[in-house]
Amino acid sequence: MKFRGVCRKLYDYVRYDLREIAFPSSLPDPPGTKRRPKLSLNEKWCILKEATRLYAASWVRDIGPELRPNDYNKEKEEPNPNITKEGKTTSEPTMLEDLAVAARGGAETLKPMLRRIYMTRASTYTSAVKNYVETYQEGLKDVLDDKVAGKGHQQGNEAKKLSTATPPPPSSL
Repeated sequence: MKFRGVCRKLYDYVRYDLREIAFPSSLPDPPGTKRRPKLSLNEKWCILKEATRLYAASWVRDIGPELRPNDYNKEKEEPNPNITKEGKTTSEPTMLEDLAVAARGGAETLKPMLRRIYMTRASTYTSAVKNYVETYQEGLKDVLDDKVAGKGHQQGNEAKKLSTATPPPPSSL
């Protein structure tokens, strides 16, 4: 009887616990999620081929109409003034394109580019905060002027309650 119990516990340990220790299962899916059907070997091969083709084409500067047909349809409808008759663009490359070119050049070219991006962001944030503080102070000044102008029209007790309830204006930043 004891031998059977030990064997049963050992069997349960190997079947449940050891498998969970060696190959832990993930958390269960939340209710309401639909599982995707498993793909066949042929479907997996087609997906791998398409992903490889798109990845290889992404290294080319001009991807072309076969990968982005919607973009080229828009160009046919609306002529772009930045495109010359030879088909070359006259506009400057975007920051993302510059960053990609710098990344291909190595760390020596990437470091100044990243520094320029961060300095641009920092100056933008600084100017935005200054603009926010200025408009906040103007709005606060308008509200306080309105309250001071409205004080003369109020009754005596109400004016005293209002003056004790309002905090003093904050000092300039």
